[in-house]
Amino acid sequence: MVLREAQEADLPALLALYTQFKNTPLPDADDRIFRIWGEIIADKNHHVIVGTVDGQIASSCVLIIVPNLTHDQRPYALIENVITDAAHRKNGYASAVLNHAKDIAKNAKCYKIMLMTGSKQESTLHFYDRAGFNRTDKTGFVLWLK
Repeated sequence: MVLREAQEADLPALLALYTQFKNTPLPDADDRIFRIWGEIIADKNHHVIVGTVDGQIASSCVLIIVPNLTHDQRPYALIENVITDAAHRKNGYASAVLNHAKDIAKNAKCYKIMLMTGSKQESTLHFYDRAGFNRTDKTGFVLWLK
């Protein structure tokens, strides 16, 4: 697997991969989605990491570096949208993508990485445990905005 940052041309494949999230339809390829993608690609603190197999995106995650005024002004990081194509699961690809994200965060001198999952499956929770994340230090809350 080749690990890299997503490029502008990766948008269609990435959107197709995201349809494998629960209840996520393929969005229209319109001006709005291209504008958002352009903003993401241009943001030096927004990293869309992809792992490709035979030139196709097999796994991905998003890492956001957040500048910070506490903790000796070291940034923190957020990981979201961790996904592996159903045809490529159980091959270690998500672990590799997460490790790449951790390396970016370490190089940016982040003092922590936060990750939340909506999954209640023990296999998913154990995957994140094995990846070095813990579920005991903090309590996560979500406020869904409409």
